[in-house]
Amino acid sequence: MLATMVAPALAQTTIYSPANGSQVGSPFTLHMTAPTCSGQPVSAVGFSLDNSTSASVFYVNYMNGPVSASAGWHIVHVKVWNMYGGFCPTDVSIDVVPGASPTGSSTATSVIPANAIGVGNIQAMGGWSMIHDGGTPGSSAGAISLTGSPAPDGKATYFQNVFSYFGGERYAVQFSNDNASQNFFYDTYIYIANDSNGFSNLEFDLAQAMQNGETVMMGFQCDTWNNTWDFAVNAGSPTQYNDTWAHSSAYCNVHQWAPNTWHHLQIWYTRNTSGWVTYHAVWLDGAEQAINVTAFSGYSLGWGPSIITQFQIDGSGSGTTWGNVYLDGMAVYRW
Repeated sequence: MLATMVAPALAQTTIYSPANGSQVGSPFTLHMTAPTCSGQPVSAVGFSLDNSTSASVFYVNYMNGPVSASAGWHIVHVKVWNMYGGFCPTDVSIDVVPGASPTGSSTATSVIPANAIGVGNIQAMGGWSMIHDGGTPGSSAGAISLTGSPAPDGKATYFQNVFSYFGGERYAVQFSNDNASQNFFYDTYIYIANDSNGFSNLEFDLAQAMQNGETVMMGFQCDTWNNTWDFAVNAGSPTQYNDTWAHSSAYCNVHQWAPNTWHHLQIWYTRNTSGWVTYHAVWLDGAEQAINVTAFSGYSLGWGPSIITQFQIDGSGSGTTWGNVYLDGMAVYRW
């Protein structure tokens, strides 16, 4: 996401910017979408500031434009109406500061250009698949369910897993058929239920079928065995591939992520037209670690145009272990 997402119970309203509680400049960018309100199609959206009785109204289901406000704290009342007159409001609190970002976004999201295409709430999409990852030993089994709690926006997905002998469970969903974009920003929230004793690796991947017919694997994982962020590498060729992991110099240990707490993960990577991927940086809870490595990761898999995200959890022991994780606010931006 471009910023913290705000969503009331009755509206599918996504506010990309400004973030609630953020500092913004003036004019700031109000960027939001709302496909439905109280389960009905949206006929108009709008906004007002503070106690003003005057609202700007637009007969579409999104806004992405400038709003001027004086210095100091304000309440932005984001308004959504459905075609039957139903009303779904959302409030965002902002602090207008001269010289601040016009979106109220973090350093991480500042890499996303204005023309980027974003897909949000991927974790709540239908069509997720699950399978034991044959690249791991042992066995695994998983289950997926949608839940409203814990969930920042009421649409978290619960991934429940059991592992045997270090097995890994992989989940995947396709969310686009774009084969031309070469720049990607992955953004999600993660909540470890109770503890992380039963697993050691969390993997966050994008796979894109490119215009040359090959598939590029942009794999990234928190490797607790080695205390590093790892990136995917094809050490062979597209047809004679040897998929492996390489360790970056960036530190990561999932056992040090506080349980029963939402953590914010953001990853920035780009690829060229022949499957070389540059991993630029990773942010965990706003703390940036530079990666700045380029690796080959192209495969001849015969896929049609598609972009798929994969989420994988690997068991931590030789016996039977368990690991349960929630994901929410999963968004991918591409340009």
